[in-house]
Amino acid sequence: MFKKILIANRGEIALRILRASRELGLRTVAVHSEVDRDSLHVRLADETFCVGPGPATQSYLNIPNLIAAATIAGADAIHPGYGFLAESPRLLEVCNQHDLTFIGPGLEAMRLMGDKARARQTVDRVGVPVLPGTDEVTGEKEALDFAGVHGYPLMLKAAAGGGGKGMRVAHGPEDLERHFHTARSEAQSAFGDGRIYLEKFLPRARHIEFQVMADSHGHVVHLGERDCSVQRRHQKLIEESPSVVLGPEQRREMGEAAIRATRAAGYSGAGTVEFLFDPDSGAYYFLEMNTRIQVEHPVSEMVTGIDLVKEQIRVAAGHPLGFSQEEIQIQGHAVECRINAEDPEKGFAPSLGTIHDLHLPGGPGIRVDTHLERGYVVQPFYDSLLAKVIAHGRDREEALARMDRALQEMQVGGVRTTIDFHRRLLGTGDFRRGEIHTTFVEAWISGSAPEA
Repeated sequence: MFKKILIANRGEIALRILRASRELGLRTVAVHSEVDRDSLHVRLADETFCVGPGPATQSYLNIPNLIAAATIAGADAIHPGYGFLAESPRLLEVCNQHDLTFIGPGLEAMRLMGDKARARQTVDRVGVPVLPGTDEVTGEKEALDFAGVHGYPLMLKAAAGGGGKGMRVAHGPEDLERHFHTARSEAQSAFGDGRIYLEKFLPRARHIEFQVMADSHGHVVHLGERDCSVQRRHQKLIEESPSVVLGPEQRREMGEAAIRATRAAGYSGAGTVEFLFDPDSGAYYFLEMNTRIQVEHPVSEMVTGIDLVKEQIRVAAGHPLGFSQEEIQIQGHAVECRINAEDPEKGFAPSLGTIHDLHLPGGPGIRVDTHLERGYVVQPFYDSLLAKVIAHGRDREEALARMDRALQEMQVGGVRTTIDFHRRLLGTGDFRRGEIHTTFVEAWISGSAPEA
């Protein structure tokens, strides 16, 4: 097992990794920007290093500074969390050069699944269904020719992307031509790689992902699915497990497909295989694989009782998985709401300020993952995520009742948040009936979806 882990991240995920490391008896090294020097994860870590000014490009994305901190501290592993450098082949390469273990997949698996077009080809070869789509599209004529065969709507997607960046939906030729260069430009800006490809777009599909874990000894398991269909601009807002639309046979089939995809990638560690599911036909299609721990991993932890971050660290240290597929049991239902520092009344514009009042909910079945405390300053440099509220119950009805109670209790003073927005959304008739899809939120906000 490792002796000391450098946590190359900030906020709630840095705290999550720190706590898992402590339970494993490991020392921790926190890195921070100048504006984060008083953050909770910094105060709780065994050692700390400032890696640069506030802007992420000069601090949390500064690979030389991160490696220098790890070397000076004598760390033997780096955990990247999610976001920032979690899916950076360059960081992994540099870790290998400095005898640091990267807590994540191997280099080739990361590169393979990070290239969305190559990932499609890889899983297709092992019988995992993929949407009609293309390899890299280099010109508008090629895109229009594909549309002429497969029709609209189509999704333009960044080959090296994720997180909703470089994605555009085209409903006709004019859309396709207009979005083509925009998507390429955004992909280049976000990922340093302007390649894009096309996929058939299913406007009323469900976004269902399977949590997978694999070790270096050939063992691969899945820990059930999460339904992440409640999104805004391709960014997830609410996640739950299990999905209300999957029957036992569909769940088994999709889980086996997720395992085949994971094996095909030669993958080790925690990852997520994402699918689009068409509830009308029952068909499912591979979307992508995220080669990291996900924001929404607590949902799977609540229904399985397995600590994914501790297991991720053990696997990276060379240990075999601590459980088999048969030992994984889904118990009850869990829901997660992401609480962001955003103003829903102003188009979800970021809200900055100092937290002067804070009350976090508790009680049966409630978990809150957050780095917030009174006096915390919400900065303009980073993602707007403030907290994740997770509710667990014997069934979906109890989980949703507990979530509503938790959101009523929660108070965050000093910035605008999405707490009330979540309460209203969870109270809609469509959500209560489980009749949601990836474009549901936009329809609800625009008033074209029923309230009850």
